[in-house]
Amino acid sequence: MKNLFSNLKGDFFGGITAGIVALPLALAFGVSSGLGPSAGLYGAIFISFFAALFGGTDTQISGPTAPMTAVSMVIIAGIVAIYDGQVEKALPAILTIFLLAGLFQIGLGLLGLGKYIRYIPYPVVSGFMTAIGLIIIITQILPAIGYYPKEDTAFVAKFKPEAEELILESILREEAKEGILVLEDFEETIKRSNEVTASAILKEAKTLAGSASSGVIGSIKALPRALKNINWLELGLTLATIIIIFGFKRITTAIPSTLVGLIIVSGAAYAFGLDYRPIEQIPDGLPIPNMEIFTTFKLNAFTPYVFTALTLAILGAIDSLLTSVVADNMTKTKHSPNKELLGQGIGNSIAAIFGGLPGAGATIRTVVNINSGGKSKLSGMIAGVLLLLILLTLGPVASQIPAAVLAGILITVGISVMDYKGLKAIPSLPRDLKFGPLKLSSEVIVMIIVMVLSTFWDLIYAVGIGLVIASLMFMKKMGDLTAERSDVKTLEKEKAWPDESGFPKNLREEVFIKHLKGPLFFGSTSDFQALAEQIPKTASSVIIRMGRMQYIDQSGLYALEDVLIDLENSNINVLLVDVLKQPRYMLERVDVIPDLIPEEHIFDTFESCLEWVKNNVKDEY
Repeated sequence: MKNLFSNLKGDFFGGITAGIVALPLALAFGVSSGLGPSAGLYGAIFISFFAALFGGTDTQISGPTAPMTAVSMVIIAGIVAIYDGQVEKALPAILTIFLLAGLFQIGLGLLGLGKYIRYIPYPVVSGFMTAIGLIIIITQILPAIGYYPKEDTAFVAKFKPEAEELILESILREEAKEGILVLEDFEETIKRSNEVTASAILKEAKTLAGSASSGVIGSIKALPRALKNINWLELGLTLATIIIIFGFKRITTAIPSTLVGLIIVSGAAYAFGLDYRPIEQIPDGLPIPNMEIFTTFKLNAFTPYVFTALTLAILGAIDSLLTSVVADNMTKTKHSPNKELLGQGIGNSIAAIFGGLPGAGATIRTVVNINSGGKSKLSGMIAGVLLLLILLTLGPVASQIPAAVLAGILITVGISVMDYKGLKAIPSLPRDLKFGPLKLSSEVIVMIIVMVLSTFWDLIYAVGIGLVIASLMFMKKMGDLTAERSDVKTLEKEKAWPDESGFPKNLREEVFIKHLKGPLFFGSTSDFQALAEQIPKTASSVIIRMGRMQYIDQSGLYALEDVLIDLENSNINVLLVDVLKQPRYMLERVDVIPDLIPEEHIFDTFESCLEWVKNNVKDEY
C-alpha cells in the first residue's frame, strides 16, 4: 500500500487526465459497436479500474480500443441478426462471449503464455491495424452524413416482401414445433397469418434494412443512396469535429483535442438549438449486473463462438502487451506480461457482467497518464472512478451529445490507428518471391491479404489466415537460407576436409566420402535424396561424415533412411563418422541404428574409420 500511495499527486493528475481522454472515446466506441454509448462507458469504467488493480503494468490505462471495438462490432452484428435484430434479446448471448474472452485471457495469464504474444509477425499486425482504421472510417460515413437506412422509408419498403415472407416462415416453424402444422389443413396458419400486421412487417423490414447496410460492404452498398440524402447539418457537425481535433493538436497537446472537439461542437449545437440527432440515452444510476448471462446460459448455444471468444482474447492480449512495451520504454520499467493478461482478463470479465464492451491497454491514454505524472496502479484506478462519477452526475448531459460528433471522433480514430509506417515501407521491402516475371515481397503479401480479408470479409479468420501464411513463408525462408548454408546438397562437388589429405589414393574409386554440414531438415531433404547420383559406380563403400550436422528433423530422418536403404540394396557399405547426440537419438528411435547401420560401422573419429577402410576395402580399380 505504501508504494501505491507514494506518488499520490502524480497518479491523481495522471488518472484524471487519462479519464478525461477516455470519455469521448468510450462513448464513441459504444455507439460504433451497436450496443450504445453506455456499453462503451461501462467497459471503460470496469476495465480501467480492475486491469490496473490486478495487472502487471503500473502505468497502463485500459478500456475499449479501436481493434477490440471493431471485432466486437462484427460479433454483435452477427448475434443480433440471429435474434431478428433485437439487441435486447441478443445482449445476454453477446455478453457471454465477452465474458468468455475475459476468462480466456485469465487462462492465458495463468498458463504463462504472455511472453509468446510477441511472436505475432509484424505484417499480420500491420495489415490488421490498417484494416481496423478502414473499417471504422467506412462504417462511420453513413452516420457522418446523417443517413440512417432504417429511417429511409423508400429503402425500407424494398425489404417488405422479404419481411412478410420471413414472418410467415416463422409462423410455420412455430406450428411445426407445436405439432399443429397439417399440410391438408391450413386453418390455423391462415388464422395466425391474419395477425401479421403492417407494423410487424415494417419492423421486420427495418431490421432487414439495417442488416443489409451494416458493416463495410453494407455501408458501401448504401453509400450511393446515402449521398442523395445527405443531412447537411449532421455533416457540418462531423466536419467541424474532425477539423477541431486535428487542428487543436497543432496548437497544443497539453489538452486532449478529442475532448475539445466534443465540448465545443456539442456545446455549440445545443446552445444554438440546432435540430441534430443526439446519441442514445445513457441510463441513470449505477451499472447493474446482467444476470441473464448466467440464467439463460446454454452450452450448446455458445460452443460455436468459442474460437471467436479466444480470438478476441488473443487480440486484447496483443493490444495490451504492445501498450505495455510502450509504457516500459517511457518509464524505464519492466512489466509482467502474464500478470497483465490476468488483470485484463479480470477487467474484461467484470465489464461483460455489467454490460460493458471488452477492451485492452490503450496506448494514447497510457502515454497521457505517464506524461501527466502517473507512476502506479492508482492512476488507472482513479481514471475508472472518474468515469463512474461522470456517469452518475453527467449522464443526462452526455445524452445530449450529437451522434455526428461521435462519428467525427471515430473517423479521426480510424485515420490515426492505421499503420502508416508499414504502408510507407511497402516499396522498400525486399522482393523475395517470384511469380513468373513478377517479383513480390512476402511481407507485403501477408499484410495486404490480412488487410483486405479483415476489411471486406472477417477480422477473426483474416488474422488466422495471415498467421498461417506468414508461418509458412517464414518456414520457407528459413529452409532456403539454412539449405544454402548447409552442405547436404548434391549439386556441388564434394571437397575434401583437411584431415582427409592422407586418404589412400588407391581406394578413392572404391570409397565415396559425403560431408553433412548444418541441419538435415525438410528444407534440404529433396537435395539429399539425390545422393546416389553423386556416388561413382566404382564405389563399394560410402563414408557419411556427420560431425557438423547438429540436428535432424523427422523429414530429414526419413530421407536419410531412404538413402541408406537404397545403398544397402546396392550392396554398398555405409560408414557413419562422428554422429552427434540428437541425430543419433533420432536414428536409434526408428532403428536405423542398428538395423541398417550396425554399431561396428559407426566411428567416433575419421582416423578410426580410415583404419577400418584400409583393413576391409579392396583396391579393385
